[in-house]
Amino acid sequence: MPDFAYDRLCRFPDVEANNLQAHDATDLLLVECALALVEETGLSGSEITVIGDEYGAITLALTDAGFTGIRVHQDLATGRRALANNAQVLELTGFASHELDASLLDGAKLVLLQLPKSLAELEEITDAVARWAAPDVTLVAGGRVKHMTLAQNEVLGRSFAEVQPQRAERKSRLIVARGPRPVPDLPPYPQRAEHPDPSTGSGFGLTLVAHGGAFAANRIDIGTRVLLEVLSDSAGSQLLRTAPIPAGNADASAFEAQSSGVMRGEHVVDLGCGTGALAAYYALRHPEARITATDRSAAAVASARATMVANGIQDRVTVTHDDAGSELPDASADLILLNPPFHLGASIHAGAATRLFEASARLLRPGGELLTVYNSALGYRAEIGRIIGPAEQLRRTPKFTVTRSIRH
Repeated sequence: MPDFAYDRLCRFPDVEANNLQAHDATDLLLVECALALVEETGLSGSEITVIGDEYGAITLALTDAGFTGIRVHQDLATGRRALANNAQVLELTGFASHELDASLLDGAKLVLLQLPKSLAELEEITDAVARWAAPDVTLVAGGRVKHMTLAQNEVLGRSFAEVQPQRAERKSRLIVARGPRPVPDLPPYPQRAEHPDPSTGSGFGLTLVAHGGAFAANRIDIGTRVLLEVLSDSAGSQLLRTAPIPAGNADASAFEAQSSGVMRGEHVVDLGCGTGALAAYYALRHPEARITATDRSAAAVASARATMVANGIQDRVTVTHDDAGSELPDASADLILLNPPFHLGASIHAGAATRLFEASARLLRPGGELLTVYNSALGYRAEIGRIIGPAEQLRRTPKFTVTRSIRH
């Protein structure tokens, strides 16, 4: 078999940068291990499942080796699109994308896993493999040694009787797990938490539901909390009135301020919604608004949809799995709520936030508002001003800043 052209893989539409690659040594080790196990056992492609293949390196290398019927699950919309783009460039077919459910794992005898960042996500995945894959399944999980912990072995051990870490190679390591343990009647995720109304305790009157891969789980992360406080604070809300709309603007009615001072948006977008806390909070307090919550993470989208159901607002909030709102029309949003990430994988990188600022500029109507909360140390204010419009600081804590910008 000729060497697979890993160097032809791209991350697009994800951020491309000199320090960001579309494959790593763990991908190569997982492929090498898979080929050795297939040679030993004679497995077919339809008995192979790949989970966490960031840009398609594992799936496409196996497809290039002649295997067909491979099932793959990628959490990120950008990863799914990168896989499709790379497959088109390399003229490869023979795989199918699935969500993390029984259709992904039914009858699978070999599961290849790029270890996720969170133990909760790993727990949900390993439970799914033990629950739905073949009884004689072999799970091969891999990661970069610097990001691996003994706790990952412990999580694997809850679902598998045999867990064998392998010798490290090229700064990566594989863990082989066999012998699925009996699973509980219900999967461990999603998990639910109540965040009561401030009148009855510390909270925002929300119920949050989270799958294992969702950021902050079923808690309200501190950045989102600061933005929620701005939205809920009557004094702060006066700062959220929109700038005057130019005469003759047919959409001026969409920007009328309510008595509370919070803008009444015809269309509000929670961009990078996570578990949907911002969208749910806004929907509960503004029943007239049309709200879209969107995230590139499938775990986040599943969580947000469950959050809307838990709060009884599933008919008023549309949740989509998308990359930076790319499927939403230009100039279609009156208000965008944004708590941007500042990590790409394990790397701190401003590119993810910049893409969301640029997406906001495309999505906002002239005069529309962007409310952003970000880590104060990152100093996004000037960049927001350049891309959207002057950023007015509404609140600053030792860790986070909230700004309001009017679209040019």
